[in-house]
Amino acid sequence: MFSFKTYLIFLFASLAISIGLQMILPFPYGLAAALGIFIVFPLLLRRRAMSRMGGYGGGTGTGGGFFGGGGGNAKVRYVCLVCNSKHSGGSCPRCGSKMQRADF
Repeated sequence: MFSFKTYLIFLFASLAISIGLQMILPFPYGLAAALGIFIVFPLLLRRRAMSRMGGYGGGTGTGGGFFGGGGGNAKVRYVCLVCNSKHSGGSCPRCGSKMQRADF
C-alpha cells in the first residue's frame, strides 16, 4: 500500500500540473484538462497499488480481490467452539455442535 506521504506527493503534483494547464490553455479546455488530471492521477495510483498487491487479475498474479482471495478452489475450514476440532462445514462431526468460527 502507499504511504500518506506518497499520496500527498501525487495529490500536489496533480494540483500543480492542473494549475499550470489552466494558465496555458483557454478556459473550457483548461478546466477539462484539470478535471481529467484529477480523475486520472488517483486511478493511476490505485492501479499501481493493486498491481503491487497482485490484484486486477489480468494474467499476472492470482487475482487478489477485496478480501484478498486467491483461486476459486480455496475451501473455508471451520473450528468448533466447543471441542476445538477443525471441519469443513455444517455441524461438528465430533460433538455435533453448530457453534463454529471460520478459520482461513
